[in-house]
Amino acid sequence: MIGFTTCHKMPERSFFYKGRQLPVCARCTGQAVGLSFMPFFLISMWHFPFWVSLALITPCYLDGLIQHFFKYESTNFRRVILGLAAGLGMTSIGAQIGHYLGDYFLNLVIN
Repeated sequence: MIGFTTCHKMPERSFFYKGRQLPVCARCTGQAVGLSFMPFFLISMWHFPFWVSLALITPCYLDGLIQHFFKYESTNFRRVILGLAAGLGMTSIGAQIGHYLGDYFLNLVIN
């Protein structure tokens, strides 16, 4: 629920459903959807290579930084797509860390 506390929730950068604003902005919505794939990454032992994960995350944060420091306004469609890519990249990195820690502690128990 961290996204609910750190998201700016600006109406012009959020999606609406039946006249009600979603609890997070478009970028955070995309990230939440991407992060929801975590069980698939953990169960399947499948992930992106680390450099691909970083490549998925970087455009989202560049878009946000460019928007913050320059007179540029991204669209909600771009925000949700870049947020989804970043969420998948973060999920992949999280799964890699989880698998590494799991293997490490399993080796401690076995040896």
